[in-house]
Amino acid sequence: MSSPAVRHRGQKDKKAPISASTPPRTDGDLNGILKDTKLPEAVTSEWDYKLALSVITLLAFITRFWGIGHPNEVVFDEVHFGKVRKAVFFPQKPFPKLLREGAILQASDKFASYYLQRTYFFDVHPPFGKLLFALMGWFVGYDGHFHFDNIGDSYITNKVPYVAFRAMPALLGSLTVPTVFLIMWESGYTLPAAVVAAGLVLFDNAHIGQTRLILLDATLVFAMSLSVLCYIRFFKMRHEPFSQKWWKWLLLTGVAMSCVISTKYVGVFTFFTVGCAVAIDLWGLLDINRREGALTLAEFSKHFVARLTGLILVPFLIYLFWFQVHFAILNRSGPGDEFMTPAFQETLSDNMMSAQSTGIEYYDSISIRHKETKTYLHSHPDRYPLRYDDGRVSSQGQQVTGYPFNDTNNYWQIVPNSIVDPSDAKTGLAVQSGDFVKLRHLVTDSYLLSHDVASPYYPTNQEFTTVGLEEANGDRYNDTLFEIKIENAKGRQQLKSFSGHFKLIHAPTRVAMWTHTTPLPDWAYKQAEINGNKNIQQSSNIWYVDEIPSIPADSPRLVKEIKKIKHVPFLKKYIELQRAIFYHNNALTSSHPYASQPIQWPFLLRGVSFWTQNDTRQQIYFLGNPIGWWIVSSLLAVFAGIIGADQLSQRRGIDSLDERTRSRLYNSTGFFFLCWAAHYIPFFIMGRQLFLHHYLPAHLASALVTGALLEFVFNLDPVGLDENFLQQTQNKTPSKNKDRGGKRVVVPAKERMSGQSMLALWAASGVVMAIVIGGWWYFLPLTYGKPGLSAEQVVARKWLGYDLHFAK
Repeated sequence: MSSPAVRHRGQKDKKAPISASTPPRTDGDLNGILKDTKLPEAVTSEWDYKLALSVITLLAFITRFWGIGHPNEVVFDEVHFGKVRKAVFFPQKPFPKLLREGAILQASDKFASYYLQRTYFFDVHPPFGKLLFALMGWFVGYDGHFHFDNIGDSYITNKVPYVAFRAMPALLGSLTVPTVFLIMWESGYTLPAAVVAAGLVLFDNAHIGQTRLILLDATLVFAMSLSVLCYIRFFKMRHEPFSQKWWKWLLLTGVAMSCVISTKYVGVFTFFTVGCAVAIDLWGLLDINRREGALTLAEFSKHFVARLTGLILVPFLIYLFWFQVHFAILNRSGPGDEFMTPAFQETLSDNMMSAQSTGIEYYDSISIRHKETKTYLHSHPDRYPLRYDDGRVSSQGQQVTGYPFNDTNNYWQIVPNSIVDPSDAKTGLAVQSGDFVKLRHLVTDSYLLSHDVASPYYPTNQEFTTVGLEEANGDRYNDTLFEIKIENAKGRQQLKSFSGHFKLIHAPTRVAMWTHTTPLPDWAYKQAEINGNKNIQQSSNIWYVDEIPSIPADSPRLVKEIKKIKHVPFLKKYIELQRAIFYHNNALTSSHPYASQPIQWPFLLRGVSFWTQNDTRQQIYFLGNPIGWWIVSSLLAVFAGIIGADQLSQRRGIDSLDERTRSRLYNSTGFFFLCWAAHYIPFFIMGRQLFLHHYLPAHLASALVTGALLEFVFNLDPVGLDENFLQQTQNKTPSKNKDRGGKRVVVPAKERMSGQSMLALWAASGVVMAIVIGGWWYFLPLTYGKPGLSAEQVVARKWLGYDLHFAK
């Protein structure tokens, strides 16, 4: 098929007219013809698309569900908080032990167990995806007794319906493939283009592997693809604004996007994608010279408010609804309590913090613990070095550090700032919010102090040390005074153990006692640094009393009353949980053996080991289809090059593309490219742990770009019409030129391509799919975990040095 002639702008198009007596048709002429056209029944049925959709859907279910019961053990999945706290704040265990023990890992079905037992937990992702797993567990009668603590734990021994749990993401993953096909079909692409786009997802090992296990990504990717499909359907209804179908697809787009962001917060990238398209659409509606006629400001306002309601307000309300369900189900105390405030914990039944909290009195011996890092306020006789590594000088005072374990050096006596009456030491005076106190370290008999000397790691923060009694009551008296500021205190509220979260503010300099995760050097035994933080509003300044060892066992203070469960408004609980989620999400910055960088993802430079079995040499290694990924990544670069070349040629007055082809390339393929960029580029500015599965939504978008670009490369005019077809449609009466609903008929792709040979496109599509299927088959043992491979077979699959097991 020959290429179209290059046209210079400002010159007449030299393309031959359709017939000797018919002038060249403009875009407006073609639109007018199509508007009043009814296609033959054989054309509108598009049986070939429907047959291909059926076959692709069947293959999707086969590839996702085949051997789904293997392995029958807990498998590695993405890192969550909860148990990850130890990995974030303290040195990690050696890698092999980490992989085997699953010490910092949790499975999504673990959360399903918590839901089924109504036990409160904390996770950095919204609840929708986990609620689906809980629903599946409820359907099959599972009671949530198994908590999936260790990789390798047997599902069979523990009587867990794991196949039912895995079937849910497998179902969503299977439906994702036909959704990709429908996106291409609804966008008007040819059958081979749609088959290639869907096939790249159908035969991708990463999409298969991630949807066969109890993970959240299948829900995320399916909802993302459904959002794109629904928006395309809505956009196609733009000529019938405010009709029933227009509203239906607008609201369905909003519902689908709410499911994306209710599963993981990276769903905001889908909102950005659709938001950009909507903004361009609204900008076009403002054009006074638009083809369909200018809109008044009142009419434009209706369009704007409708989109605002359907694409922002409705998704946000659905998003809030899932949190309401989350709070309604989880009404019992659980492992997530410690991440929430005391007021929140008091809304949970069986809460140990609320039940065991004891009022603090002066002269109590207490241990103080940091809320975030769980380190104790600690001191020992060793002193700060005279000079630090950067040359700064210390006070050489006694070291005050953070220690992760219980120890007698963690005990401090809380002393009033002045004693008016000596009998105060025996009257049991309560420590209240706003009191100025002193803290006496019992083992070394010294008093906590902060002063204007830089801390070991933070030159802008103050050093914490201790001084003896004589100095504490003499010249350094003010430097040993600290204010107790209880969080959300009601007046002069008494400080209590566990439930009394407070900030310790240095009275003279107004800095807050603070610690962080970077350990001090060997001179401090790798313990945590304690310093004075000038940003006293920072949430990580919070501490609590963990123990009161000085209370006698028979003290009446230990007698507890049964407390009633309190009520906190939904929005207050929601805002608190959101703050905790975002804080801990950003705290996932520690290294991980299988973490990767965004620059590695398009080229598939490394994967993730999910599961191994030494006896059978079987392993599940999360890895995409390398051939498929390299093809789509290459065509992404080709698309960028085509756009750049077209822009350059237009600057030189040369039109290398006709307007309809250019519109198709920029608007449709460009939308897919925007979807890829929006789901990929933001990861470059994230500081948290990242893994290969974060690229799956972007990979799906790149498959759409590949299918569309393949059609473009073979120079198929996406809107070309056969002259015979045009003449047939022009001769019909107006009553026969519309469908039964009187609506405009969209011409199928195969009719728009009539008169053009698709042989080359089919051949290219066949070649692409053949090598993609070959790559899928070659890496299939690593995706399904069977059969086991010999050392030679494993080495042969280490194409880019993948860290596979059993290579020896």
